[in-house]
Amino acid sequence: MKRTRQIFLILLIAAALLAVFLLAEGERVTPAGSGTVTLDSGTFEAFPLPEYASQHLSPKYKSYFVEVEPGIKIHVLEVGTGYPIFLQHGNPTSGFLYRKVAQALPTDRVRLIMPTLVGLGFSSKVPVSEHTLDNHVRWINGVLSQLQLEELVYVGQDWGGPIGMGALAASPNLLRGAVLLNTGFTAPTGPMELSKAHAAVRTPIIGELMINVITSIFESLPNVQGDPNSIPPSIQELYGKPVLDSGNAKAPLALMRMVPDGVDHPSVPGQRRVESYVRSLDIPAEIIWGMNDPILAKGLPAMAAFFPDAPVTETQAGHFLQEEVPDVIAAALVRVVDQLQGATVPSGETP
Repeated sequence: MKRTRQIFLILLIAAALLAVFLLAEGERVTPAGSGTVTLDSGTFEAFPLPEYASQHLSPKYKSYFVEVEPGIKIHVLEVGTGYPIFLQHGNPTSGFLYRKVAQALPTDRVRLIMPTLVGLGFSSKVPVSEHTLDNHVRWINGVLSQLQLEELVYVGQDWGGPIGMGALAASPNLLRGAVLLNTGFTAPTGPMELSKAHAAVRTPIIGELMINVITSIFESLPNVQGDPNSIPPSIQELYGKPVLDSGNAKAPLALMRMVPDGVDHPSVPGQRRVESYVRSLDIPAEIIWGMNDPILAKGLPAMAAFFPDAPVTETQAGHFLQEEVPDVIAAALVRVVDQLQGATVPSGETP
């Protein structure tokens, strides 16, 4: 009996220590670059990409940090010259998600700006409590402000929708056109849950075990695709390695918990501001949707209601449709930019 009590006590202590470890907030991790990148808007800290990442890009890319607050550095990928396009990814990827879209675009006509959300990719890592919609919106708006952009076309998917549009709402004179991918802007008016996975990970410890211990969220990315082979192991590594190697892999779970599950969720006030801003827009737009997305395919009618005049292209892609139908997205972007440039050409001149 004494030995049984000892074993039970040891197991209890081990469980308590595991719980403390799993529920730890995580630390701020500020990356360091080397050299500089000079743009029209100023000089920024360069970040030489590791080989496992650089192999997926052409040498024409710029890779740099924008420090939006002390210790908060946003990693930005940029390629091309011309009309600015702001492309915002979501959870748990990075700016690399748009590399195939960029490859299909005329980079002698468009300047592609691809920031990575704090906590993901090569951007700064922060404690769990700092992952709020308001913080992410402010940080991304800091990038747009420091780049001194005067106008742009926006592309957003997943959390890149509310965060990207929230950043634009804070600088409302920037947005001229948009291509909307699988995302959503509607604030909840009652209890809701985006997916069974989002519901499951809300429970403390259970969520940590699911996302950070039992399996890696990055290994699960093929499961939400129309074609699972569109995210092979090398691309899982591209998104996962910088997060896992940072020593603070809390961001994907924190971003999942940022998704509102009802009107009292902390993200709701920010989401309402985004929804109000989007409803006020009257801009050229197109909607490209992945109908095999198990998380957001159902969100197409709501998106079409925001942009009733926007052409809608339904594809067989899944959640990360940038990996499956980049040419379709690129073609929509060209049409929106053409429409804008045609509309701004003085009478008697050609674009």
